[in-house]
Amino acid sequence: MTQNHSADRRFKSSDLEAFVARALTAVGLPRMDAEQVARLMILADLRGSDGHGIFRLPQYVRRIRAGGINVQPNIRAVQETVATALVDGDNGMGHLVMQFAARVAIKKAERVGIGWVGVRQSNHAGPAALYAMMPLERDMIGIYIAVGSANHMPPWGGIELLLSTNPIAFAIPAFEEPSIVLDIATSVTAYGKVKTKAQRGEPMPEGWMIDVRGNPLTDPKRAEEGFLLPIGGYKGSGLALVFGLLAGTLNGAAFGRDVIDFNKDDTTPTNTGQVIIALDITRFSPVEAFKRNVDEVIRDFRNSQRMPGVDHIRLPGEQSHATWLERSADGIPLPDVLLKNLQQVAAELGIEGIRGT
Repeated sequence: MTQNHSADRRFKSSDLEAFVARALTAVGLPRMDAEQVARLMILADLRGSDGHGIFRLPQYVRRIRAGGINVQPNIRAVQETVATALVDGDNGMGHLVMQFAARVAIKKAERVGIGWVGVRQSNHAGPAALYAMMPLERDMIGIYIAVGSANHMPPWGGIELLLSTNPIAFAIPAFEEPSIVLDIATSVTAYGKVKTKAQRGEPMPEGWMIDVRGNPLTDPKRAEEGFLLPIGGYKGSGLALVFGLLAGTLNGAAFGRDVIDFNKDDTTPTNTGQVIIALDITRFSPVEAFKRNVDEVIRDFRNSQRMPGVDHIRLPGEQSHATWLERSADGIPLPDVLLKNLQQVAAELGIEGIRGT
């Protein structure tokens, strides 16, 4: 859930996008690639995924400068059938790799009804919803799965960190209502939220993490002393395993002990694995009829009887859509500590900082 940080200064998304593009161009990305990555990063902020947007820029810049990311990759499909493809990202920025993969999946779905595209040699690409939503533009259903960029969970009952947050996202179009967009990690929270809590100096809610003795861990600066908890106990741990096999092992990407912690290692290629699936609705139903039926389901759920004290039944994606509308109009909030970090990046790269600072 996006927090309300009313004291934070707000900036136009276009100004933040331009700044990110300047920074990425300064470290060697071709201008068009830098602009595409910047657009997706700031879209993450617009939708309230604050741990996956401009917050990540200093880390991306650091990895690129250390040689951990290829700034001019040859992103390509290395294996293909009419409905499937395996994409090799050549260690490029994950945003570029996944945008390429999504386009391949959509083209295949247009031809044969479904496109399943696995990805290897990719990198962290931001929130899962960004890519699950890409097929929506063609009135398709989108599904995205990824192996997280660092292990933060043990197998159920263990203490060795062999699993990541391994997210999954579904995007299902509606007619008049906002699309249903479910974007969840297999952990109770994404690790990016732990990092933003640490940066803001705020405690974590109890239930996000425990230490190796099973005690609650609420200080985000002590996160390395414990691990994230999976959703639904052993069920979430099982989902993380299955998603890792589908997005990692199946594609020849890293999983388990092979996962590189990109928070600590700036030079080793992460070989991140991802999956994007596009499904053509017309193979099952007329598009408008389906989307109107989705509207009916949304309204039925929203208007159903509520528990005492509940003022509103929220559907997946509703809050992110509302945040997108609000931040598109009023600007994206940035805390002072993040602004300071971004200004330092600008100074180190010798580029213009964020306009309005």
